[in-house]
Amino acid sequence: MAKRAPLGRGFDALIPKELDQSMLEEDKHRVQKILIQDIHPNPAQPRREFDQAALDELSKSIEQHGILQPIVVVRAGNGYRIVAGERRWRAAGAAKLSHVPAIVRSLQELEQIELSLIENIQRVDLSPLEQALAVYQLQQQFSLALEDIAKKLGKAPSTVSNLTRLLQLPDNAQQALAGGKISEGHARAILALRGDSAKQAELLSSILNNGWTVRQAEQFAVAAKKGLSSKGAKVRTASESDLTRQIGTKLGTNVRIKHTAKGGQLIIAFRNDQHLQDLVQKLQNPSE
Repeated sequence: MAKRAPLGRGFDALIPKELDQSMLEEDKHRVQKILIQDIHPNPAQPRREFDQAALDELSKSIEQHGILQPIVVVRAGNGYRIVAGERRWRAAGAAKLSHVPAIVRSLQELEQIELSLIENIQRVDLSPLEQALAVYQLQQQFSLALEDIAKKLGKAPSTVSNLTRLLQLPDNAQQALAGGKISEGHARAILALRGDSAKQAELLSSILNNGWTVRQAEQFAVAAKKGLSSKGAKVRTASESDLTRQIGTKLGTNVRIKHTAKGGQLIIAFRNDQHLQDLVQKLQNPSE
């Protein structure tokens, strides 16, 4: 999951004005130091196995820097039950900490916040990136699996998963998506090149400066992942339209358009030299 990001003005629209805003605070005034032995994992936690290597790495980090983000718990009997942050709690135990910072919420608070978020995510017209941030907030606040969030939102799990992946976009691509300069389809094509920041930047630039369609962006991403050079990948971005299909039908061959910074190119396919001569003849005598 990508690093945590603030929801900004979009998130404000998700919280009803009548909701006690102190419920959402996670500052020093709500954080308590709780004995680690008084805290217990949630038996309903969907995650049953934790990567030991990742836990060891987190434990070493906690030994050096402490727990940077408090866990969230509710009172349960004489102790506390974890709502969010079981990995941090386990790693803190491995680091031999006696106490962990925690925010104690009531079940009523959690239920009210969760229901309000779910209801308003469905009601408010949010951008894809704002929806992704809201889903991430639900994950962090309530340790909900994506499948559970999808069910509550009435969306397919794959849809919710694709939304959260938008948070893995480079910052400039996130800004372009938030500003409506690129579509969610464009964003997914950029995500397909994750791990190659240069290709991602080049694709974003082509979308913004050359007006590439989603189809062209996808073609570039596929070609780039196959190892083609930037020039070779751009050759693959030619696209079809109703007009090219009409011309292609007239000529009896495939015709595509390649958009460039200054207009574009009409690409007419031919099989061999004889086929090329036939096409030239048709172009010179369109009435035949």
